[in-house]
Amino acid sequence: MFDVLVYLYETYWRPDACPDHAQLTRKLTAVGFENDEIQEALNWLDGLAAAGSSYQGEQSSHAMRVYAATEVEHLGEASISFISFLESAGVLPGPMREMVIDRAMAIPGAPMDLEDLKIIVLMVFWSLGEEPDALILDELFVAPEDRLIH
Repeated sequence: MFDVLVYLYETYWRPDACPDHAQLTRKLTAVGFENDEIQEALNWLDGLAAAGSSYQGEQSSHAMRVYAATEVEHLGEASISFISFLESAGVLPGPMREMVIDRAMAIPGAPMDLEDLKIIVLMVFWSLGEEPDALILDELFVAPEDRLIH
């Protein structure tokens, strides 16, 4: 499923540039993705669209997110730390954080792989039509061992 999501991110500038599900399914099948992988990704994207409309509003700068035990177990320490890093860097406001957590919780298996969480973060930005900062894109795409130190 994550390969389909990355393909959509790289191929379509914004979600409204994507064709309808039937046409998109045909295009993804033609590219070589399996039908069950395509359907899983499209269902996940439908959930992302629903999450985007339900997490609106502002959050106090003094607010603190407390994770439920099921979230801690499902997300894992590395994913929660990464979400906290993005929040403290000022690039992941509260409503977007909640979208990330909602969509991460929709993925089976625990704990969540950090690379998969990074794709979820990227897709949340994409779904809202926002481009992450260049340094955040680097953090989302480049493996730590491949980074050049200046």
